[in-house]
Amino acid sequence: MDAAKQAKPKADPKAAKPVANPQKQNQKPELTDVGLTAKKADNFSDWYTQVVIKSELADYSIVSGCMVIRPLGMSIWDNIRGACEPKLKELGVQNAYFPLFIPESLLAKEEAHVAGFTPEVAWVTHGGSTPLGERLAVRPTSEAIMYDSYSKWVRSWRDLPLKLMQWNNVVRWEFKHPTLLVRTREFLWVEGHTAFATQEQADQEIKDVMAHWKDVCENVLALPGLHGRKTESEKFAGAEYTESLEFFVPNGRLAQGPDAHSDGINFAKAYDIKFLDKDGTWKHAWQNTWAITTRMIGILVAVHSDDKGLVLPPRLAPIKAVIVPILFDDTKDVTLAKANELKKRLSEKFSIELDDREGYTAGYKFNHWELRGVPIRIELGPKDIAKGTCMMVRRDTGEKEAVPLDALDYKIGATLELIQKNLLDKSRDLLKKNTVVARSWGELKDGIANKKLCLTSWCKEPACEEKIKVDCDGAKALNMPMDPPKEKPAICAMCAKPGKVWVHIGKSY
Repeated sequence: MDAAKQAKPKADPKAAKPVANPQKQNQKPELTDVGLTAKKADNFSDWYTQVVIKSELADYSIVSGCMVIRPLGMSIWDNIRGACEPKLKELGVQNAYFPLFIPESLLAKEEAHVAGFTPEVAWVTHGGSTPLGERLAVRPTSEAIMYDSYSKWVRSWRDLPLKLMQWNNVVRWEFKHPTLLVRTREFLWVEGHTAFATQEQADQEIKDVMAHWKDVCENVLALPGLHGRKTESEKFAGAEYTESLEFFVPNGRLAQGPDAHSDGINFAKAYDIKFLDKDGTWKHAWQNTWAITTRMIGILVAVHSDDKGLVLPPRLAPIKAVIVPILFDDTKDVTLAKANELKKRLSEKFSIELDDREGYTAGYKFNHWELRGVPIRIELGPKDIAKGTCMMVRRDTGEKEAVPLDALDYKIGATLELIQKNLLDKSRDLLKKNTVVARSWGELKDGIANKKLCLTSWCKEPACEEKIKVDCDGAKALNMPMDPPKEKPAICAMCAKPGKVWVHIGKSY
């Protein structure tokens, strides 16, 4: 495989080092072996990397710019898929799969018709030792390979709408700086590609999909996003318009989340997707594309997690609660028997883990599961059993409460909902506290310098948008809010001419 030459990233001396396996060392691990050594408020970058690696969400791989998603990270992605897929299918979208490889001639059709489309792709040039007759691109996105088939399948208005999605991987051979789960050359997503007979149908799907993305992000991931329309320079190349959700991260940056692109008939013209309409005339299909990616895992890590490690919203967490038995030699058998009985009962309603590993202290286990973000910890010792209670600990606040064993089922369910609500409330508060309204150029520059998200008035002139990028330390227009302030835009903060729209400005990944 041949790809654009890239400078090999230098090893980060501050990056978290792999944690030695304590069982292989045949000794009890110290908490410093697995705990975080960086603070979120002091060194966000190191803290984030340590949370991702030490919680076993993901890790760097030997392939430059590519990551390994570990079982915990993959379970979370599976749960995001589980939250997204039913509604998408309800909207009539079906799963399909198309080839990973795209002939260069197909990709060239897209580039020739869609201004600004210059994908950074990896190329396959040989099959074994035999040169290929035509280079094959490793999928950066699937418009080209999918729409070649759409042009064969769509002939009549009866063939529409055509709504397909595929859960897959894509490769984009570019990035400024690799960040696990946020910016890597390969990542996972669902890409939806739909075709309609009318613009009205296509526009309605954009509304439906964006409402769904917002619902999943808020009510499952506990992440409030900024829903808005991208500017002309920031929209997807080839789209008529792009809508996105943008998320504020505690280091002062914004990260783009799920989006939807109204592509009009641009791709239909490029790939000859035409149909015979009811009126007997040939027309091009109206198309949309939309996606949500594994970047959302990185965003939730950055927003929710703390100096003890990962914090997971209960509706997303693969394990809802962990039982940690407090073991002593003379009561060990009784305690383990009760813990197993409790796990069997609770597992009928919740995904429960019982940590009965030998050779580890209870304190080590507490930290182990805190690092991995399990929402609830249940501590069970001989004194608790004698009283018919257990100690329940919340991961989000650290609050402890003695709970009767016969009421534990109800209490876990109620507490999981409280944790979910608390994380959403905290995320909303984070966004609110870090959003400023900038009514002048000076206020805008100050806001960006202070790592804030700025909402400002804009005249919609490209020159003013470019001025932001040049003079505001790389900040840019993120999107124009779909639910703008009731106050009408006054003057453009960049040029003092009359403002036409409100726009979110910030530094982004």
